[in-house]
Amino acid sequence: MRLDFPTAPAAAPLIDPFQRRVSYLRVSVTDRCDFRCVYCMAEDMTFLPKADVLSLEELDRLCSAFVGLGVRKLRLTGGEPLVRRNIMALFRALGRHLKTGALDELTVTTNGSQLAKYAGELREAGVKRINVSLDTLDPAKFTTITRWGKLDVVLDGLKAACEAGLAVKINAVALKGVNDDEFDRLIGWCGEEGHDLTLIEVMPMGEIGETRLDQYLPLSLVRNDLEKRWTLEDTDYRTGGPSRYVTIGETGRRLGFITPLTHNFCELCNRVRLTCTGTLYMCLGQDDAADLRAPLRASSDDAVLAAAIREAIARKPKGHDFIIDRRHTTPAVARHMSVTGG
Repeated sequence: MRLDFPTAPAAAPLIDPFQRRVSYLRVSVTDRCDFRCVYCMAEDMTFLPKADVLSLEELDRLCSAFVGLGVRKLRLTGGEPLVRRNIMALFRALGRHLKTGALDELTVTTNGSQLAKYAGELREAGVKRINVSLDTLDPAKFTTITRWGKLDVVLDGLKAACEAGLAVKINAVALKGVNDDEFDRLIGWCGEEGHDLTLIEVMPMGEIGETRLDQYLPLSLVRNDLEKRWTLEDTDYRTGGPSRYVTIGETGRRLGFITPLTHNFCELCNRVRLTCTGTLYMCLGQDDAADLRAPLRASSDDAVLAAAIREAIARKPKGHDFIIDRRHTTPAVARHMSVTGG
């Protein structure tokens, strides 16, 4: 399968109502996943009918329209993006924007289960760094958190990624009473393996079969505790996402904190999220969305699609309303993280 669409012409950048330039698009290429992580999904998930999901050609056209409007970074997510059939065709197609200079970075967030198979192809498509979700280094605990996953499969995938020349950042969701005794181990292991690490607060999205108040661990407390044993040096390093980084003196690696609850990062938000059905969410924590599938399929004229994108960006809100406390134990939004694309 070959995807081949012309690059959209240069146009005025996307500016939201708060004068933030939207330069980062996260795309969920599928809502399906081969794991069922306890903070992300219910174990018995109902997934979208395949007929509702955009084709790879349609995803390419949509992403390319955003690139033509000034988006400089694309991240493919899921669900688990690498379980989608023929997904490498989309990576290869989008890689053409790297070659023309229209795109600065094409990357992916994955659970690592398919990396042993695809790491080399990702690098050949132009991907230089990846994010891998890994919340624990304990095999039994890993299976408990993911419900279906096997740690050794992910570790084999990470080895393949490094051998392919991909830079790896580990993402770990901080879960109270689950992996809060492992942060030192994760920091040390990432230092030995040459990976950066980002810790993430659990987000109140979708029903998961348990109360997130029981999972929620404020990262302000985590950082205070880590500073008793590690030298954390503030840095202005940014990757375009919401993470705030420090450098760990003892390992030389970066440690990021994504804190949607304890330190709202909305004031600098430069990103929007596209689902595999063509729905654009201007904010992870709000329900307002724009249907881009209709204009995509109604006309082959990319000007129509660009106009729909601009109208949506004009509605981008100032920020989310995530709260987790004893009065707010239900999800802030009904959709699961896997639907929106992280």
